[in-house]
Amino acid sequence: MLQLAAVHHVAIICSDYETSKHFYTNILGLTILGEVHRAERQSCKLDLAVNGRYQIELFSFPNPPKRPSRPEALGLRHLAFAVTDLDSAVTSLNEHGVATEPIRVDEHTGRRFTFFADPDDLPLELYEVGEQVK
Repeated sequence: MLQLAAVHHVAIICSDYETSKHFYTNILGLTILGEVHRAERQSCKLDLAVNGRYQIELFSFPNPPKRPSRPEALGLRHLAFAVTDLDSAVTSLNEHGVATEPIRVDEHTGRRFTFFADPDDLPLELYEVGEQVK
């Protein structure tokens, strides 16, 4: 059987590179690991760290096609971020003008969560995990 070690990264294609860069770094607080401008492809790639551990690759390409994301479109459903204090995370998003859905409780785990969207309407989730994030 295949032995996967971990999720290495998640790749996101955005429509407006500077807007998405601002959102993921200044609003969500991800750390820039590296940035590459590829003139031959009219593209940029931004490598981001989540809590120093996981990586998100943010790409820009000219005129990317739209991808349906709601309601419950086939494919990747959403990207979830673990947080230790959901209420303060929601407050921070709201203070930056990011709308969040009402907080819900996972019926199987009893954990609280909410959804919001990035600048391209990619569905994102905040999932409260308690004091330790692993």
